[in-house]
Amino acid sequence: MAHIINLTTHSDKRGNLTVIEKQIPFSIKRIFYIYGVDDSIRGGHRHHHTIQAAICVHGSCIVSNNNGKGEQTDFVLDHPNKCLILEPEDWHTMHHFTPDAVLLVMASTPFDPADYIYEPYDN
Repeated sequence: MAHIINLTTHSDKRGNLTVIEKQIPFSIKRIFYIYGVDDSIRGGHRHHHTIQAAICVHGSCIVSNNNGKGEQTDFVLDHPNKCLILEPEDWHTMHHFTPDAVLLVMASTPFDPADYIYEPYDN
């Protein structure tokens, strides 16, 4: 089930430093980021095996999620210490990106087109 974790952030008068290592619940095998998004909807899939961690490091966006149990949950990613963990069964879309949004995604597996399931759940 998708859920938010709050990443440890150290703050002082010089600024903020947010830590990722040892907080993501899987070994990171792939990193990518999405930015410059217009009013398009991104994603629209789930996975056979891949777990993902998504952080909007700048700006904000919404991730809508359906884990196949009949309900959709919307997660607002609007702070760089908010990390959304998406399990393989989480069919998700990303939308409502602010013009300055940068969505960083870390994945538990390297890219494999055969790992993607594009059909949404029937519920």
